[in-house]
Amino acid sequence: MPKSKPSDPLPPTVTDISTELEAAYRAHGSWLLDFLRRRFGRETAEDLAQETYARIAGAKSGLRSPKALLAVTALNAARDLARRRTARPRLVGAEHIPPDASYPPEQADAVTLKQLYLCLPHNLREVFLLSRLAGLTYEEIALQRGVSVKTIEGYMTKALAICAARLRA
Repeated sequence: MPKSKPSDPLPPTVTDISTELEAAYRAHGSWLLDFLRRRFGRETAEDLAQETYARIAGAKSGLRSPKALLAVTALNAARDLARRRTARPRLVGAEHIPPDASYPPEQADAVTLKQLYLCLPHNLREVFLLSRLAGLTYEEIALQRGVSVKTIEGYMTKALAICAARLRA
């Protein structure tokens, strides 16, 4: 039996992938940094952006939808980073522990977090908890609550502003 030719084009070469990656970086680099900065802060965003491009550079296929690939890869990198941080215990020097601490730092953080989210209005509190503690995306929260993603982004912006103001006070 004669072999039939595959209908798929030849796989992209390394040069093609690096050219596509460079083009994706030029086209979407600032968008990715803004996307990550809004969710994780400046320092973490820069690390995650670098990790994102490193992961994509190792991909074996072409970039069909660069923005979507960047977003999913960045969120996966963030998830991995969060897992690594929770799996690895943090070493804290004695100079960072207040002398009057009556309970462990993790418990103090939990108490502070609870006080922060209890001061939020009901709708902001629900969105904040679904996003930060349940780990839902803005899209999932919007579907669940029957509102637009922009509304959820607005709620989160307000909730984070209130929390930041309370922490500064």
